[in-house]
Formats: sequence, C-alpha cells, structure tokens
Amino acid sequence: MKIRIKRVYEPPTRNDGQRILVDRLWPRGIKKESMPIWIRDVAPSHALRKWYQHEPGKWPEFLRRYHAELDANPDAVRALQREMTGKTVTFLFSTKEPELNNAEALRRYLER
Repeated sequence: MKIRIKRVYEPPTRNDGQRILVDRLWPRGIKKESMPIWIRDVAPSHALRKWYQHEPGKWPEFLRRYHAELDANPDAVRALQREMTGKTVTFLFSTKEPELNNAEALRRYLER
C-alpha cells in the first residue's frame, strides 16, 4: 500500500490511484461528483482543527492529539483501511499548508 498526499485543488494524475478526501469540511469550489470517496470521520475534530490552525510550533502536539482521536475512532479508521486495501491511494486535503496537515498526520498514523 502506497499513500500519497495532495491538495484537493491539484488535478488528478494516473499515479494517484484511489483519491480519498480526508477533510472534515467539503472544500470550496469542488464539485461533489468529482470526488468519489470522502471519509470525513477520520479528519481531526472541529475543536482540534480550531486549536491547531496550522501553527508549526503546535505540530508535535497536534499529532499526539489527532492520533489519540483516531485511536478512539477505530470504526472510521477501519472504513478508511477497507478503501485502501492493496491499492495506491492519495489522501486529499484542502489547506494551503503542504506538509503539516491532517493528511500527512493520518499517513503517519497508518504507517506506524
């Protein structure tokens, strides 16, 4: 299983495999019919998103808190893993932050 990370606004490529939106909120300007899979329950909670606000200094604590949320939500994690089985997948996110975002944190969680 290979996990790629990409902004939802970047065009699809053949290397993307299965594209999965992993944000809690639907991204502006994206048509729902263009996104076959949206698993919002694996996204950070609203409270955690508001607390983090993509401040780089909060990244280590964001990872800890987000991974704890994922540990507490095994059904959502299993639903995501069923979509990923034996495939290349691309986790899509909408923030402008290319590295310290929930898609990257989710990838780290699944790869540990």
